[in-house]
Amino acid sequence: MPIEFDAKITERDLYRFNLYHAYTGFQGIFATLIGLAVCAVAILTLGKVERVYSVLYLLFGVIFLVYVPVSLKLRAKRQMLLSPALRETLHYRVDEAGIHVSLGEQGADLEWKMIYKIVSTKSSLLIYSSRVHAYIIPRTQLGDKYEAVRALAGRKLEAYRLRMKR
Repeated sequence: MPIEFDAKITERDLYRFNLYHAYTGFQGIFATLIGLAVCAVAILTLGKVERVYSVLYLLFGVIFLVYVPVSLKLRAKRQMLLSPALRETLHYRVDEAGIHVSLGEQGADLEWKMIYKIVSTKSSLLIYSSRVHAYIIPRTQLGDKYEAVRALAGRKLEAYRLRMKR
């Protein structure tokens, strides 16, 4: 029995996806660690070097910690403004064959074997068609159909490609 639902993402949903994608990858983790390390150096060198150096260390540390989230926020805003498709409501049908996504007369079929992975976060269900491209479905819009989608995906995907929370 197919599971059907509509979903429309907001700028906040897109921003959360970008944050998740950035901070679960090497670059986001590395930038955070560097930012924390440089802030620690600023604290440890306070009084041991000229004050201007400690202030510069702290400034660079804060830049490392703040740059990624701010740039992702601006990126999400720009993507929403430039892409009319992102502002539209998508219709999803999930069945034994895969996931069918449609917008008006246009549609795309994603067979189960073509799905890179499915991940659920606190706020979204992310259906990856590649390592970096994903369909973002806000969990609030999925509602009670989440469990049915999780069960079907659990039968169709290998365990390493499925990270869906209850």
